[in-house]
Amino acid sequence: MNKPERLISLPFSKSLEISYKSLKVRFFRSMITVSSLVLAVSFLSFVLANLDIATGILLHGGREAARALSQAGYDVDLAQGAVAMSAKERWIVILSLLVCTVGIVNAQLMSVTERFSEIGVMKCLGALDSMILRLFLLEAAMQGLAGAFAGAILGCLFSLLTGAVRFGFAALANLPAASLLGSMGLATLAGCGLSLLGVLYPAWLAARMDPIKAIRAEH
Repeated sequence: MNKPERLISLPFSKSLEISYKSLKVRFFRSMITVSSLVLAVSFLSFVLANLDIATGILLHGGREAARALSQAGYDVDLAQGAVAMSAKERWIVILSLLVCTVGIVNAQLMSVTERFSEIGVMKCLGALDSMILRLFLLEAAMQGLAGAFAGAILGCLFSLLTGAVRFGFAALANLPAASLLGSMGLATLAGCGLSLLGVLYPAWLAARMDPIKAIRAEH
């Protein structure tokens, strides 16, 4: 006689619904992750959009523009018509993204701790480890998309404002729109990637948790 199947799985739509409701219940906790993403991604978007503005100025201004951009702190390659961020900017971007990732990991670990009993009950009811993992990844993806998209727009707007102040509104007329949209998309993808990367370890801990110990855990 076959043993009854104990483990269960949820359809993707139901997992998405549970993850969304969980974010609503833990709104303020979720805002910690989202706010850190907004700050990090907005800075990345700001730097990338600045490079797009500078590239447009260089392509239409020639040597005079190259000299002005060099004085403004950009690394200019006039022969290739390219502008790169300085070494200082690169390090600042890397550090800001690293700090953001550490903050996400910390926030997600706290979230796992708060949900010991909930995770234990789900596993006692037969939830697969992959289902627990999926729930945390879906939550991280929704947080990442919201925070990264908001940060990309915010950084782009500040970059346009800064470019207009430094080089005049005429400089924005030479801005390649496709490159600007590409930079915003890249910043958004980077933010989503950071959110998913930051949740991997906490989600793995939650998925591998012993259900009885989780239920009995004191918070």
